[in-house]
Amino acid sequence: MSAPPRRRRKSLLLISLALIATVVLGAFLWSDEQEPEAGPPPPREALLDVLDGPGGTERTQIDVTLHAPADTPAPAILLAHGFGGDKRSTAAQARELVSRGFSVLTYSSRGFGRSTGEIALNQPEYEVADARQLLDWLARQPEVLRDGDGDPRVGVTGNSYGGALSLLLAGADPRVDAIAPVNTYNDLHQALLPNGATPQTPRASTPARGTGAPRGVFKEAWAGLLFASGGPPAAPPAAGSLPSDGPGLRRDPGDSPLTCGNFTEEVCAAYTEVARTGRAGPATLALLEDVSPRSVTSRITVPTLLVQGARDSLFGLEQADANARQITAAGGEVKVVWYAGGHDGAPPGPRQRDQVADWFAHHLGGVPPVPDPGTGFEYDVAGRPQRDGEIPVRTVVAEDYPGLDGGRAPRFGLQLHGRPAPVINPPGGSPAATSSLPGAGAVQDAAGSLGQRLARDLPRQVAVFRTEPVSEQLMVSGVPRTRLSVASVPGQPSTGEAVLFTKLYDVAPDGGRTLIGNAVSPLRVTGLPPDGTPVEVSAALPGVVHPLESGHRLELAVATTDQAYAVPKEPAVHRIGLAGAQELSVPSVRGTTSSAAPVPAAPLIGIGALALIALSAWVVNLIRRRSGHDVDPLLQDTPLVISDLAKSYPDKPAAVRDLSMRAERGRIVGLLGPNGAGKTTTLRMLLGLLRPTAGQIRVFGHRVVPGAPVLSRIGSLVESPGFLPHLSGIDNLRAYWASTGRPVLQARFDEVLRIAGLGDAAQRRVRGYSQGMRQRLAIAQAMLGMPDLLVLDEPTNGLDPPQIHRMREILRRYAATGRTVLISSHLLAEVEQTCSHVVVVRDGEVVASGAVEEIMAAGGEATFRVDDPEVAEIALQGVEGIGEVITEGDAVHVDLGGNPIPVAVNLLVAAGVEVHQAGPRRRLEDAFLQLVGEETR
Repeated sequence: MSAPPRRRRKSLLLISLALIATVVLGAFLWSDEQEPEAGPPPPREALLDVLDGPGGTERTQIDVTLHAPADTPAPAILLAHGFGGDKRSTAAQARELVSRGFSVLTYSSRGFGRSTGEIALNQPEYEVADARQLLDWLARQPEVLRDGDGDPRVGVTGNSYGGALSLLLAGADPRVDAIAPVNTYNDLHQALLPNGATPQTPRASTPARGTGAPRGVFKEAWAGLLFASGGPPAAPPAAGSLPSDGPGLRRDPGDSPLTCGNFTEEVCAAYTEVARTGRAGPATLALLEDVSPRSVTSRITVPTLLVQGARDSLFGLEQADANARQITAAGGEVKVVWYAGGHDGAPPGPRQRDQVADWFAHHLGGVPPVPDPGTGFEYDVAGRPQRDGEIPVRTVVAEDYPGLDGGRAPRFGLQLHGRPAPVINPPGGSPAATSSLPGAGAVQDAAGSLGQRLARDLPRQVAVFRTEPVSEQLMVSGVPRTRLSVASVPGQPSTGEAVLFTKLYDVAPDGGRTLIGNAVSPLRVTGLPPDGTPVEVSAALPGVVHPLESGHRLELAVATTDQAYAVPKEPAVHRIGLAGAQELSVPSVRGTTSSAAPVPAAPLIGIGALALIALSAWVVNLIRRRSGHDVDPLLQDTPLVISDLAKSYPDKPAAVRDLSMRAERGRIVGLLGPNGAGKTTTLRMLLGLLRPTAGQIRVFGHRVVPGAPVLSRIGSLVESPGFLPHLSGIDNLRAYWASTGRPVLQARFDEVLRIAGLGDAAQRRVRGYSQGMRQRLAIAQAMLGMPDLLVLDEPTNGLDPPQIHRMREILRRYAATGRTVLISSHLLAEVEQTCSHVVVVRDGEVVASGAVEEIMAAGGEATFRVDDPEVAEIALQGVEGIGEVITEGDAVHVDLGGNPIPVAVNLLVAAGVEVHQAGPRRRLEDAFLQLVGEETR
């Protein structure tokens, strides 16, 4: 006899909810592994005196910070910042490199931040000499591994201005062991006054070879922005003091014009000349040659990783191409990477920073070591921005950068069609076309970039030539070329030369036009006869990476004006036509494409599990859509704030009462307490699995309720997840991610697997995993999408000591990316070595919170291991406020009386005592037992 319908429906509902709850609990996961024992020491800051200028008669102060890992001495990395920044600009990357086992020196270049001196644009006698003296200082630091006396094992990297410094330093100082310049230039003259017109078509052996033609066109907009960021005039600092923030004025206003900002007079004069005339005279050309890496690339033989953005109207792909050719010719080992960003796009992201770290880990030695990155070539192909702002990217990988071994880059000829057309240069050069405004290409949404939407050519100022639609996708990767015919028009105004701007549009079947790369290439064609005799030139177009889809065609536009450049003021009329073979030569480097694989098919058990997961995801999403949007704008940058939280049950003591805590970005926070203290209940409320009786939890300002959308920013491992044993580790991760309904490219599988240290094991079936491997896979699952807040309940369960050791480094690497980790654990020794901060709870209340060192040193006692205990004891006893000092062997125990440990260390060093170890006298376990009242029970 069947059950009544209502009863059957209720039973089915309860079963469904139980299954959904089981899957959702398993869905809150987390992953991974790796090394060092003790946490890294705090960064060490200093103001270093360096000899200033060619004579070296004066001194300049350079503001530096040394970041060191736990295990030292370690290979060092000199990390330089971009133009207009300072050492704070590179702090996040420094922390990432420290997590990989490097000692990292960040610094503010002269004229920026708190560093004194004047900006000389990386001249050998100034910025490069400063950097050489920083290497001298590094060689004296105990945290730095040395190859010999005065010779640190060191790599140099930096973005833009800092990237050029890495090249110039490598060419000037043989102590540099490897470099990784990013988004930088080879020839500053060609970068700021480019000219893509040459009489003969050069042998384009590499994909993005530039032309190097003289008398370029001034890149007015970019140069103006750079000059403005070099230090606006400001009140000089008080005598004997340093400016505390930003690039203030570094000179006496009477010494030189205030319009020079923080620049040397030589640089100021060069900019003034070019800005006024659009031309570079002999002195300016000599200065630009002096500060260009091309002046030293013939001497660079160290391993070099060149990372260049494909969306960069400041320093294009041709600049990295020139560096690659010249360093290879000198005998250097070169790898080239073009990524989907640049000065007009995204800055280097985690993947590019990981490539830099891997490069140094192999060539300098890192923790852990990595395989040889090789000397290959890869470039990113960006898709159209999605509605959520994400840009899908796939990577094409080739064995070698074409043309460096004597071969040629592959090219395809596309026939161009169009009749010669007259174009005018308007009086005063205005109005002007819009295309490559600085930074406009970086603003992206689902409609594309702002630069693409602003791009416009003006009537009568442009000649247009078109290809036929392509029958299959064509990958444009490098600098396209064509030949043009340029002539004056008899009877019309003429100046004997033409300044033109070439660019490529992708034209869709419906007529929609997209400016490729948001970039133009200027041409200066001289010697135009007044009788209309044409002059033929080879025209190099902007270097781009762009997939031309089937049915689309290319449109070549040749314009007379562009708002980003200095254009002639005199009116003129030119006739523009095609010359030579009348075709567009397009580089297309082929390689292996890497992309996320689809969710694999599985046996019936897998299909049933996936269906159940999909059902649970649908229910969770439905709940989320119906949840409120309570947001505190003041907390939108804070990962976690818990205020007056309480949870009680009928006829039972309160599980949590009046609990308040906070977790900031980049921290690993330990949640400690005896059994029954309320830790798990708190975590379940944080994850939206329980509703609090009182109080509230906010994640990035959003109030947490069951199903709240902000929960998508949390990754968690609160119970052992259920994996499908017949699937591989990576397929389990893909199946889980598919159930969330989020885009595949947001999962970041490769990054998660690298952090988790699963390696090739991710391709094996889970049924063969050890308990430690399953735990790492669980943590990897929790890290999918790289959540901003990671919550782990006993993450080291089932791990042996070496695996626990590796887990520490995994969590540190994750936090080093600026994310936050919250750990609940009973292993106090592990918490002490892993966490930066702790919250101790007892009976549902917080009894202590703060930095681990503060909790451990709450009693005020510290221990120092020194080479001369007697001298140390005398030195410490003479300090006001310091209490009892006890000596045991080489250990000196002291009651600091509220003084911080670094003060005592400095005091001992000043007394000539060598300090081998310093730290709180008691362990975290001692502090914990005292706080929770177990010491006396």
